[in-house]
Amino acid sequence: MSATDITGGRPVVTRFAPSPTGFLHIGGARTALFNLLFARHHGGKFLLRIEDTDRARSTQPAIDAILDGMRWLGLDWDGDAVFQFARADRHAAVARAMVDGGHAYRCYLTQDELAAMRAEAQAAKKPLRIRSPWRDRTDGPLDQPHVVRLKAPLDGATTIHDRVQGEVTVQNAELDDLVLLRSDGTPTYMLAVVVDDHDMGVTHVIRGDDHLNNAFRQLPIYCANGWPEPVYAHIPLIHGSDGAKLSKRHGAVGIEAYRDDMGILPEALGNYLLRLGWGHGDEEFITREDAIRWFDLDSVGKSPSRFDIKKLENMNGHYIRAAEDARLAEMVADRLGLAPDDARRAPLLAAMPVLKVRAANIGDLVDGAGFLFVSRPLPIADDAAPLLGGEAPMLLARLHAALDALHNWDTEALEDAVRKVAEDAGVKLGQVAQPLRVALTGRRTSPGIFDVLILLGRDEGLARIADHIA
Repeated sequence: MSATDITGGRPVVTRFAPSPTGFLHIGGARTALFNLLFARHHGGKFLLRIEDTDRARSTQPAIDAILDGMRWLGLDWDGDAVFQFARADRHAAVARAMVDGGHAYRCYLTQDELAAMRAEAQAAKKPLRIRSPWRDRTDGPLDQPHVVRLKAPLDGATTIHDRVQGEVTVQNAELDDLVLLRSDGTPTYMLAVVVDDHDMGVTHVIRGDDHLNNAFRQLPIYCANGWPEPVYAHIPLIHGSDGAKLSKRHGAVGIEAYRDDMGILPEALGNYLLRLGWGHGDEEFITREDAIRWFDLDSVGKSPSRFDIKKLENMNGHYIRAAEDARLAEMVADRLGLAPDDARRAPLLAAMPVLKVRAANIGDLVDGAGFLFVSRPLPIADDAAPLLGGEAPMLLARLHAALDALHNWDTEALEDAVRKVAEDAGVKLGQVAQPLRVALTGRRTSPGIFDVLILLGRDEGLARIADHIA
């Protein structure tokens, strides 16, 4: 399907439009990903708009976090980011033109009158629907405080053919005359979004289904201006693993937390977000290239997806094992604060094939690499100390002698020597391996002991064993 087949001859254009009042969260990142994939699939454009009209809550750190998070995830947008606040004059001009064309009106309802309408609606247990007496009047004084309201349709119904939700219809009587310009002349979100989407050439509005009601309020603005309507696709929200609305306790934190605190790789998080609500057969691990080739809106589910941090970590482990050792070593070195010319980077790189086998995140790699960088005598973990008691010193003494006599310091020779010590002592291999592991790493768990011995080298390995013989 070409970029113009589904848009009546217009090139496909999608957009991601976050509000910089907080971090880039999981739901927003998935929305951006779906918009990117749909645009790239159809050879179109993916645009970014920062909706910073809430000046009191929009912050530069939040903007920076959104841009940084998108770049980290590889959500590369086309052209420069558009900042909504900078276009306020354009939004206001559209509202004034709608007044001149009879599609909007100046409303002089006071706060007291609005409060009375609200109280009346509450008493009747009905939602508030603004029907202003100024709707058909044009004699209001321009120098008096007023807002500009949309003349919403009063009769009939509006139907949206949503690409995810299907056909959705709302009776126009349920809509009210929403405010387009506030009394201070500033545009509202509803107006700004429509004007910006039109001016940016957006053909497909792909966003969370919490915006579905907004679509019915925004469509009359398109109609009033004679603008082509976008194709809507409202994606179900993401829930926690327990089915409840996603919150911080489920993992609803900023994207930077997954990178910096949890040690998640961008390709793993991107793959996991893709699979939250979309699928392609039984494919689980999907490259960005394949995602672009396969993505379509017809395969987006209608039910909320469940975010499961354990599944994310499992997927992350897959991508860690597939990642280049040099890249992982660089990440670990940065977390350990190793300078670019630090000689300890070499053994860290050498250890990566061993460390990444069991790692679920970058933190596991850092933790697993710890034995390489501790000085003798090693600190021994409390739960590991008992393994150095009893017959352990005797067994370690035999191990030291056997390993010291080796001509080759390789996996085969090391394993043969350790097994021979266990056989001669009449004990199981684990009874030798456990104190050896603690002596070498200070912990009960580590990479395989033969890998550890090779990574430490003959001199350091023997020295660590010797520390626990006496």
